[in-house]
Order: sequence, then C-alpha cells, then structure tokens
Amino acid sequence: MMHKNTILAILLIASPILFVFVAYSDTFSMSWNQGRGGFLFGLAFIVAEIVGIKFVVSKNRLIFGIPLAIATILYFVALDFGLHDYILNAAPAFNVVGCEVANPQGCIYSWGWLWDFVIITIFVISAAVILFGKKWIRIVIAGPVFLGGSAIILSLDTFFPFDTLGPLQYFVPYLVEANVWIINALELGIATGRDNLMFLKGDHGPFVLQVFWPSAGVHSIIIYSLVMMAFLLKMNIQRNRKALYFGLGIIGTIIINLIRIFSLSVFALKVSTNPVEFEEYHSIAGEIMFLPWLFVFLLVVTVIETKRMKKKETSVQK
Repeated sequence: MMHKNTILAILLIASPILFVFVAYSDTFSMSWNQGRGGFLFGLAFIVAEIVGIKFVVSKNRLIFGIPLAIATILYFVALDFGLHDYILNAAPAFNVVGCEVANPQGCIYSWGWLWDFVIITIFVISAAVILFGKKWIRIVIAGPVFLGGSAIILSLDTFFPFDTLGPLQYFVPYLVEANVWIINALELGIATGRDNLMFLKGDHGPFVLQVFWPSAGVHSIIIYSLVMMAFLLKMNIQRNRKALYFGLGIIGTIIINLIRIFSLSVFALKVSTNPVEFEEYHSIAGEIMFLPWLFVFLLVVTVIETKRMKKKETSVQK
C-alpha cells in the first residue's frame, strides 16, 4: 500500500495537468502538434514511476511544492486573459517561420503549444526536485523527458517547419518508397512515389500525400530515444542488454511509423479522399499507434528484467 505522502506527491505533480484537463478539455487533442494530449501521457509516465517507490516524501517538501503548482496553474489561467495572444504576437520577433503571415501551422499549432509544454516540463522537474531531492532523476525521469522531448519536437517544427530541417527529412523518401511497394504488392490501389510525395489512386479517385519528417514519425523516434535512455538509466542491468532493448525499440518504432503511413494511405485509397476527413484521421493516427506501443514495450522490458532479477536473487539465496 502506498504511503499517504506518496499519494499526495502524485496529486501535487498532477494538479496543474488535471486543472488544465478540466478547464480546457477541448484542447486535449491526440495529435502531437494540435493540443495538450501529451500532458496526459506524460502524467501516466510520472504516476507509473512513482507508484511503488520506497522513498517517503516529507510533509515540508509537499508544502514547499504547493506554491509552484499554484504558479503553474496561474500561467494556464492567464492564457485566457491575453497571455495566449501575447505569445502568438511575439512569434515574429523570434523569426518563427510563417508567423509573419499568421500561418496557423507555424503559429497556433506548434508555437502556441510549445510554451505550454515548456512550462509544464519546468514545473514537473522543479516539483520532482522539491519532492525527491537529488534522487528525483532515478525516481521520476521518464515523464519529464517525455514532456521535454515533446517541447523539443514542437520547437523544431516551429523554427524548421515542413522539410527545412534536412537531416530529419533525409529518411522520409525511404519510408515513402517502402510504403509504395507494400501498397502495390497487396494490390490495394495504384501508388507511386517521388521524394516525399506519394501519388495514390484508389476507390475514391486520386490523392496526393506529402510526407514531412514529423508525419513520417521521426518525432516519435526522437521521443522514444529520449524516454528509453532515461528509462534504461534507472535500470540496473548489463550494458549489452540495455543496448539490445534500445535497438529493438528503435526497430519497433520504425515499424509502427511504417504502419502509420500505410494506414493513412489505405484511408485515402479505400475510405475517403475528402481533405477534412483525412485530416481528422491523420491528426490521431500517429499517437494512437506510437504511445500505446511505447507503454507496452517499456512494460514488457520491466516485466522481463523483474523476473530475471527475482531468479538471480533466488539462485543466490540457494
């Protein structure tokens, strides 16, 4: 059974996220650059890490954390009182691409959400330091890394939108060609590819799909890498096993990205070529596949290593 102060620590860290979820529930889109849905996944990581820890949080630490939680909540309240508009209007001063012409893709989506993720990441790390002291990095690291990784991806998308960040766009044509081959092999329609473009023709007519590095899932590989490194840092296992798990996860994440692009293609080939309907599916397809995969993979690694540790302890005792 968890200690009462541990439960209070979870509630303290969760309080700004829960407040935002209640006050602005319509902003919790699953899409990585269209809302605050990532807050919930970050919180899930945090709760999973704190549950079961032996560290007992003192009452004084909990009290010191309360003003920080209140200040974070006030930031989100202030967004409705002009702060959100101020952030958007400040975008051109930071040379955000597209904001000088009020491009919603450049401003509202990535630039606007970026600061929410920066603030919540700072809060979570600061609260963890207050509650757990120097041990925070071994107690609750995956959650802050996931939220901070999301902020990094949003900043990249803000300052280097579409295909302006060449190194991340490099792998996209290979994913496109692989997807084209699969579609033609399964005879789902007619597909051709050129660079980051897919030309599809299916049951509902022609459709052109342009793939940029975030849509290709490169952002999920970056976030996976950050979260997995933080996760493995906590585990007391051999380096070669850490490298094995990390490599398997990379392969799995790439496969998930291929499945995502494939599912988007099938949607256009078999379901609808209506841009609005396609965008609705596109906005949730990635996170619906990637985040459950990440949770399941981390859970499997934890279960495997826990069993190995118990077997080793049993053999030592004998």
